Amino acid sequence: MTENLPAAGDGPAEAPRHSDAGERTETGQGQPTVEPSGDNWYRSPNPQAPDPTYAPVHGPAPTSAYPPAAGPTPAASAYPPASSGPGPSAPSSSSSDYPDESPNPWSAAGFPYYGSPPSTPPGGYGPPPTGPIPGPQTGPLTAGYTIMGTQVEPRRRKGSGGLIAGIAVLALVIGGLAGALGGYLVGGRTDGPVVSSLATPPPANQASNAPAGSAQSVAGKVLPVVVTIAAEFQDQNGANGDTGSGIVISSDGNILTNNHVIASAVSGGKIQAIFADGRTVDATVVGRDPTTDIAVIKAKGVTGLPVAALGSSGSLAVGQQVVAIGAPFDLTGTVTTGIVSSLHRPTAAGDGNDQGTVLDAIQTDAAINPGNSGGPLVNMQGQIVGINSAIYSPSSGDPQAGAQGGNVGIGFAIPIDQARRTANEIVQSGHATQTVLGVQVADNVPSQDAILPNGALIKTVTSGGPADKAGLKVGAVVVKADGRLVTSSDGLVAAVHAAAPGDQMKLTLSDGSVITVTLGGQPVSTN
Repeated sequence: MTENLPAAGDGPAEAPRHSDAGERTETGQGQPTVEPSGDNWYRSPNPQAPDPTYAPVHGPAPTSAYPPAAGPTPAASAYPPASSGPGPSAPSSSSSDYPDESPNPWSAAGFPYYGSPPSTPPGGYGPPPTGPIPGPQTGPLTAGYTIMGTQVEPRRRKGSGGLIAGIAVLALVIGGLAGALGGYLVGGRTDGPVVSSLATPPPANQASNAPAGSAQSVAGKVLPVVVTIAAEFQDQNGANGDTGSGIVISSDGNILTNNHVIASAVSGGKIQAIFADGRTVDATVVGRDPTTDIAVIKAKGVTGLPVAALGSSGSLAVGQQVVAIGAPFDLTGTVTTGIVSSLHRPTAAGDGNDQGTVLDAIQTDAAINPGNSGGPLVNMQGQIVGINSAIYSPSSGDPQAGAQGGNVGIGFAIPIDQARRTANEIVQSGHATQTVLGVQVADNVPSQDAILPNGALIKTVTSGGPADKAGLKVGAVVVKADGRLVTSSDGLVAAVHAAAPGDQMKLTLSDGSVITVTLGGQPVSTN
């Protein structure tokens, strides 16, 4: 290792420091040799010694790499006097042995280079020994050897007691550091205030600021006018019951719901309405229409009720957002959201399975389940646009077969325009009027190779009825009703039921001709 010295004029140069960079390696007769560490200074076996020892080989001798040790000046040399005889000895101080060597910094000749000589050598240093190193000369580990012209006594092995004590101290230090680090990581810093979420006071209750048109805003408007309906009845199995939902349409207790929710309790059963505020009151049937699955009941002894805002189903569009509210599986006040999936979807109403109960329904993916029946389908302005009535059953393809199943994202609602007309008739007269065309129809299959029907085939025409008066004949195929495609017999029936008695309807036939019919009406039987 070579030390950089200060340039001239930078002040006294520090004595080069000795390096122990050389390593002993096993060579020759198994004797260690110190590898070179710089300036051609190395050691090799001395063939003149009785035992393998080490002496410097001629070359530039580095000066000591260690600075003078601090402390009092020793009174005498730390080494015994030199003696003649076998064994290593200190090299001669004659410059003829080392013609290129710098003066000894501790001699008078060296101090022109290094400054004024001290009165005594620095503490810890003395004159080099002139005789052999005391002790047995038994091998390289015990024999004296020479470094930089000075014989040095080999390092002696220390006792095991100091090693054990050092290990114990080290273990205590490491344990203390580990404990401190663990406490820091687990307990956190202790030089700052401790903050706890549990100590933070809850925020003050704030008034609802639901944005207009959000589901939250809609729920806030409509939930107070939605009721849960419980119908109890007797059947062959004894006492039984159904639950559904309803909408308050008058402050004195008129409630709009599905016919199939209360139909089983009409004869000898019991009907109750449970309001949003928790009140439960008995109710009676005002009137019902199985063909449209609409019924009106009246809660007893109530006044001042909030009432629903009815919208228009005629302005609905596919993809429009809607909200369904009701009591699915007796979970009162449940709110779900979705869109209008389709319009004018022919769907069998209530418990009916004939063409007289087909609806012109709204299809939605808002979750509708058993218990939602009779509850509202609402637009984002909080207006009722439909009455939830049926769900699709993938097992049979029959919406009513899935009435006790679960939501699969296909639900159906009665358009509010049709429900409003029917409910108004029931409230005013106690019964409803069904719109009729005066025909019987079937699916039209254009050929034996066709898979799907195309249009409604007129099978019979009631004499003197609306169709007969308009000139509609048996065998004609209706493909459009008021411009809307008719792909099946149910499609034509649904279009007629969605209209009101006295409305005019334009029917487009498969031959391209158009017939205008004035629709009639007939009282609905509730038997």
